[in-house]
This record gives sequence, C-alpha cells and structure tokens, in this order.
Amino acid sequence: MKNDSIIIRDNLKEQYRDIYTEEVLLALNTMAHFNKSVKHLMNERIKRRNDRHTNSKRIEFYDPESLIPGSSIKVKDAREGRFEGSVIPHDLQRQWIQGTGPAAKPNASLESSIRNAAYALLSGADGWMFDGEDALGQIASMSLDNQRNLKLAIAKDPVFLKVAEQVAAEMNRWSEGFLGQEIVKDWKSQLDFTTKIFRCRGLHLDDRHIRDADGVALAASIADLCLYVVNNYRQLRKSGSSIVLYLPKIQTAGEAALWNSMLSALEDHLGLENGTIKVYLLVEQLEATYQLMEIRAVLGKHFVGYNTGRWDYINSVSDAMAWDKGFINPNIESVTMTYGYMRNYEDRVRRAVNTPDINGNCAIWQGGMEPNIPVGSAEGVAASMKKALAGAEREQREGASGKWVAHWKMVNIVRPVWEKIGEANQVGRKFPALTYTQQDADGLILLEPAPITIRGARNLLSVAIQYGNAFAQGMQAAALKAADDFGNDDILYLMEDMATGEIRLSIVWEWVHKGAKFTEDDSATGVRTGDIFTKELLRRLMDEEYEKLLKANNKDVYDASKTTTLPIAREIAEIYVFNEFKIPWFIDLLNINLNNENLQEAKKRISDYIQAFKNEGKRITENPDFVV
Repeated sequence: MKNDSIIIRDNLKEQYRDIYTEEVLLALNTMAHFNKSVKHLMNERIKRRNDRHTNSKRIEFYDPESLIPGSSIKVKDAREGRFEGSVIPHDLQRQWIQGTGPAAKPNASLESSIRNAAYALLSGADGWMFDGEDALGQIASMSLDNQRNLKLAIAKDPVFLKVAEQVAAEMNRWSEGFLGQEIVKDWKSQLDFTTKIFRCRGLHLDDRHIRDADGVALAASIADLCLYVVNNYRQLRKSGSSIVLYLPKIQTAGEAALWNSMLSALEDHLGLENGTIKVYLLVEQLEATYQLMEIRAVLGKHFVGYNTGRWDYINSVSDAMAWDKGFINPNIESVTMTYGYMRNYEDRVRRAVNTPDINGNCAIWQGGMEPNIPVGSAEGVAASMKKALAGAEREQREGASGKWVAHWKMVNIVRPVWEKIGEANQVGRKFPALTYTQQDADGLILLEPAPITIRGARNLLSVAIQYGNAFAQGMQAAALKAADDFGNDDILYLMEDMATGEIRLSIVWEWVHKGAKFTEDDSATGVRTGDIFTKELLRRLMDEEYEKLLKANNKDVYDASKTTTLPIAREIAEIYVFNEFKIPWFIDLLNINLNNENLQEAKKRISDYIQAFKNEGKRITENPDFVV
C-alpha cells in the first residue's frame, strides 16, 4: 500500500501501530485531499471576522433565494424543511443524560489512563461523549492514547475489563455513601448500557502528529474522523450500536457542508451506506445560530440533533461583537441560559430541531452542561446539587430531551429529572416556526443589565490563569475555582474545559478595551460605582491574583508548575487581555506552547503568532516541534 499523502512524525506510526493500522492509514491518505478545503474555509472565517471588525458589521441571515454555500440546496427550502434528514436511531432515542470527558489521562500508564473509559461506561449515562477536543489534553501523544483506550474499551479487551471490574467496586463504595445504594448492579451488563459517542476536534485545529504530502499540518477533524470511525465501526455495528460523533465549533452551513462531504466520503471508502455515521452538532458559535435550518439541511441523513451550551457560545458572541464598543458582557456568573442573548439562542435551537423535514422527521435538542461535582462540604454540595437539579428541570420544561454532565458522579443525581417524566424524548414538540426578522437578529445579541464587579474580574482572571496552567500539564478538563475560594469547601470546584478559560479572558478583554463601568463599590481597590476598568487596574488585579496562585498549596496549584507552566499561563493570559486586537482563539497560544516550559521560548512563540496574525491575517496552528 502506498502511503504518500500523509507524514506521521517521529516513530509514532510504530508506537501506535494498533491505532495507525493499515486500514486507518489508507483512510487517512484517501481523506487527506480535504485538507485544502478545510484550510480554505478557515481562511474565509478569518476574512469574515476581519471584515466585521474593520467595518463594524453584524452577522446577518442568508438571503432566502440564495444557495447554501457548498450545496445545491436553496436557503428557503432548508428553512421550510424541504430536505431529507435522518431517522433517529434506536440507541439515540433516549439520551436523558450524556456524560462528557476524555478516555485518557496525561502521563499515565494504560491501566491508569483507561480508567476514564471505565468510569464513563459504568456511570449509567445514556450516552458518553468521549472528548477528543476541548477536554482532552494534547501533550505528547495523548490524543493517540485517547484513541487507543476507546478502541480497547469498545472491543472489551481484557485489559479494559480488568480495570472496569475494579472501577465498578470503587463507584459503588462512593454511591452507597452518597446515594445510599449501589449504582452498578452488574458491571459486565452495565458496559452495554451507554451509547458511545466521540467528539472530533474542530475544523480550526490542526493535528499535532500528521502533515499532508505538502508538509501542511493535517486538519485535526480529518485525523479524528478517520481514527475513531475506522478503528471502531465494525465493533460498534457488531454490537448493534450506532456510529455517533459530536461536531464542534461549526460557524456556517458551508462548513457543515464540508463536514457532510467528509462523512460521505469516508462512508463510501468503507463501503457504508450514506448516513450510517450520525452526528450531533454543538451550537457553539453565534454565526451558526443564524443558519440552523441550513446546517440541518446540508448535514442531511447524518444529522440527529443539536446541543446547546454556555461557554463557547458566550465567547463566540463576545468575539463577533468585539468591534462594538457598546457591547460589554457582565460578570460571567450572570450570563446563564436565561440571560438575554442566551435565552434567544436556546429558543432558536429548540424551534429548529422541531421543524420537520420533507419526511416529517424532527431532530433532537440535547441541553447544556452541568459542571458541578458533588465534592465539598455538606452545605456546599446540597446547595450546588439543588441548583443543578433546578437547571435540569428548566431545560426539561423548555423541551430538551436530555442534558450533559461533566462528571460520572452527577449522572444519577440529574438523570431522575427525565426519568420521572418517563418520555424517551421530546422530539416533535410543537413550537412556533423560526422567523428571520431584524428583531430576531437583535435578540441574538441582546444584553440585559447585570453586575460588573471587581469580584467578578478577580474570578475571571484567577480561573483563566489556572486553566492555562492545567492545559499545559495535559489536563484540558480540570476542577477549578477562584483563588479566593481555596480552602472553602462550601464553594465547589467546577469542571472547566478550554471554553471556560477562553470566555473569561474574552470578557476581561471587553472590559478593559471598551471601558466597562463597575456597578458597585469595592473597598479593597478603592473602585467606586461608575468607575471605568483601566489597564492600570487590570495590571494590579493580574499581579494580585497571580501572587495568590504562587502561594496556593499543592492541591490547588501544583508546586512543580509554579516555575514551569504557570508563568507561561500568566504570560498568555496577559498578552490576550492587553493586546490591542482580540486574538481569535485562546487555544492557539496554548497549543503553540504545549510541551514547552521555557518562558523565554514561550514569549518568542507568542510574539511570532501576534505578528503573523496582525501582518498576514494568519493563525499559527501547527505543532512547532514537528518539523518535516
């Protein structure tokens, strides 16, 4: 077999021959030609973004008479349901709770790392979205460890089964103490309960280990699609399971059309019927909310549902409105799913999924993330669990067929909200048809009065720096809280991923570059109601919050990181919030510094990135340590 369309770095092809199988390599070579199309669409993204920022332009709805980019479907037809969608497969009909998280740990042995997969598949979740993106660390070859663990778990390899038996006992010890009952009755049969789902990395990210024949970094989406599907499709089909993906960070229907082409091409390559691979799409981008029916239409038989969420979406709104001096988000704690533009976004999603296609088929709305973990004081856990249940009950009332949790311990706490209703889903529930008016457009960027405070700023900075530090250590999903809450068990740690770090810095950038006004006094800083957030004040807060992290105990901030990755995390956060233009992706600055603990080298890499984007409109996204 000739493998001349891709280049795999170092000796990873040999180290991971169980993942880079001959069949996978053939698929990668077959799919590598899509790399040029991905890169073209990512350049178009930046052009649209620059155009909005330069010309103070808002996102608009498509012309109903136009064709959806990358397809032959007219916009008007998509909006009216004149397209063929998907019948929802049996194992996605009931997805009351989907857990999320990676199947691997950083710097861990196989037996330790694969425990993540065991917790997931024994949790009692209806589905588990094994993450290859925001929550999966990318240090060393961790993305390949994730694929290996998934392959072993799906195949029920003896290594995985041995670990699963041990994990089941540990889970029951916890649940007997917390819930008063075992949650794993028969661990072997329990492994068959949860639908396996995989989240590919977004089109904006490059794989760290593969380049195409021209030496250009291969889009991570192509790598993840091939590795997961090719390694597991036979076993999934043998066990009667669907092949299911989550697609993140899609901004336009044109990008969704490219995804559809890639899915169809891989199905054709593997001899699978078109539409065999099913996809959920995370609505994480403001622009996508203007094109929901168009996205459904171009994904056609592959599409089963939308997922709504908070963090990435808030960031996308902040980024799209970076040019507007009057658009300033409040404290992050105020921007819940019932806040202004978030409320209107969620409403459009539920109306879009419940619009029938040409065959009368509707899609699924899966609700947002519950980041709480039941670990802390009795009072703190009780208050947080009450809040978590209230959020789940609200989403169920609004029409969601289920929601996400960020930790296995939350599955059996939140799942009863849907269980007591008893309906498999709320597909086809009647809501008003989508409209495309100026009022609709205005609602998608609607701000409402809410606090902007020094306490809010400290929380934003503290967690963002901590997140950058965790990312550099391979923990892209990390339990964090603001430094002022260290040692207070009434305040629970929340599971944070890439998106939560990014939106915190986006809001700080807004506050300092748009002159946000504080809504209350702060005695410690002398800030008065109505004072403007200045660069001088930001510098002071950054220094103070960083000092708290340096003084924190090893539990909250690893001592070893305080002279290695933590200074780099601060440098990245500082550059992001002080830079004159808003950097398009926080993850870019983190990615180019993976596996680097030298602050001076980090400063050079960051400077190169800033100059490339400023002068050429180019993002540096490839692995700087992979030189062909």
